[in-house]
Amino acid sequence: MSDGTATTTDLDVRLEKHRVELTGYCYRMLGSSFEAEDAVQDTMVRAWRSYDKFEGRSSIRSWLYRIATNVCLDMLNAGNRRARPMDLTGPSPLAQAALTPRPDNTWLEPVPDARVLPTISDPAEAAVAKESVRLAFMAALQQLPPKQRAVLILREVLAWKASEVAELLGTTVASVNSALQRARATLAEREGTPGAVSDPLDEEQRKLLERYVAAFEGYDMTALTAILHEDAIMTMPPFDLWLRGPGDITGFMTTLGASCAGSRLLPVSVNGLPGFAHYKPDPEKGGFSAWAIQALEISDGRITGFHCFLDTGRWFPLFGLPLQLEAEAH
Repeated sequence: MSDGTATTTDLDVRLEKHRVELTGYCYRMLGSSFEAEDAVQDTMVRAWRSYDKFEGRSSIRSWLYRIATNVCLDMLNAGNRRARPMDLTGPSPLAQAALTPRPDNTWLEPVPDARVLPTISDPAEAAVAKESVRLAFMAALQQLPPKQRAVLILREVLAWKASEVAELLGTTVASVNSALQRARATLAEREGTPGAVSDPLDEEQRKLLERYVAAFEGYDMTALTAILHEDAIMTMPPFDLWLRGPGDITGFMTTLGASCAGSRLLPVSVNGLPGFAHYKPDPEKGGFSAWAIQALEISDGRITGFHCFLDTGRWFPLFGLPLQLEAEAH
């Protein structure tokens, strides 16, 4: 093996060990799991090409974050802000529920925890990382101008010093502090009550999820109503429809959503939240077909958010899940 090959392999390994945290950073910046992976790939290619100019003046990690930030800011110049259905319209009364899709780039996308949350030994740091990819926080981040978004993520989520962020962005500590204040003020206006999801789930939350699975798989609307918060929200991207309250949610499930009776749910970890891969009965092929990735928000012993991402061709492969289940699989 030549020295060149050895160095190449060594550089690959050094860059690769930062992939998950960089994907998490780009995901928080862009709100899209697929765009985040593209951004990280672009970052790695740029790092490769310019490695001979990197003279170790900073750590490889902060150099990669600088490249990734520039890649994300370039991508965000297009001005697209990703959203949840309730960021775009009011709730639909059940009687007017219509399934109107919007283009993929409208929506905040789900992401498997394993792709964006590196293993962190400190429980407090791990909790912050998890909270910072939850859907409500991600939607609030999307309201910030790109540079403020970068400052907030680097300072509050990744715990960089103001001087490090100033160096990365090529600006002053004063302007970093000012951007952080403005970003915090915007988030404070927007964020509702954060869901109280423990990490790991506490006994009460585990039992709540067991009750949810039993109610959903049994399509028992009385049992489901008992565990939904009175202001619970159901969303179904790519449709812009969203519903509020157990009456409209269960009413939808027994009318437009009636074909989901007899479904199967398999647990997944999505956006730092408990979630399920939802397979519904397939009358043509037998067994069950992929239908949605569900992310659940929980607060005070009730389910407050029930978010179903329906583009199975994109989400199930991303989560490493099959598109079909055999009839006996459960």
